[in-house]
Amino acid sequence: MNVPMQQRGNLSAAWVILGVTVMAYFVQMANINEALRLFALWPLATAADPSWAQYEVAFGPWQLVSYGFLHGGLAHLFFNMFALYMFGVPIERAWGTRRFLIFYFFCMVGAGIVQLTVAALTGEVYPTIGASGAVFGLLLAFGMMYPNHRIMLLIPPVPMKAKWFVIGYGILTLIFGMTGAMPGIAHFAHLGGMLFGLILILYWGRQDFYRRHRG
Repeated sequence: MNVPMQQRGNLSAAWVILGVTVMAYFVQMANINEALRLFALWPLATAADPSWAQYEVAFGPWQLVSYGFLHGGLAHLFFNMFALYMFGVPIERAWGTRRFLIFYFFCMVGAGIVQLTVAALTGEVYPTIGASGAVFGLLLAFGMMYPNHRIMLLIPPVPMKAKWFVIGYGILTLIFGMTGAMPGIAHFAHLGGMLFGLILILYWGRQDFYRRHRG
């Protein structure tokens, strides 16, 4: 894609998101029940579920963004923010801040929409939190932009080409989602982030193609 490099000296949006998300975690932990009630992503059917009625929780449209700034623990926060740093910073440098921000939040909202759809189809009612959907979109973008770049995994600590890491992680996530393995993780939200990321990349690529040929 024909996109501008980020100008030197500009404040990195990836670092700002990282900092805001870390601060949001500690604000969340100061009043976790209220934070989850208001800002976690609740399924559309929550208000009608008697088991949740006493907690006065319900879906709100702002939750499609706010859920991405809440996390289930320090490990959850660390791995998401490490991935944001590892993949988001070079992507922002290549795309520019505006396109990076659009992509990040598009993937986040898309992941939330997929998660709401799956919850409606399965009848499961539980809140979703975490930036993983947006991070999975960044992971996909990185794998498409730098397919042969070697990245070092944390567990196990072995190098792997980005394209194989993305493909393998995507397949494992799909298997976990379909089989119900590793419960408590929103696997379909992760896949939703990848799906919406792919849609936007293809859309931008088509736009750039026609723009070059018109010029």
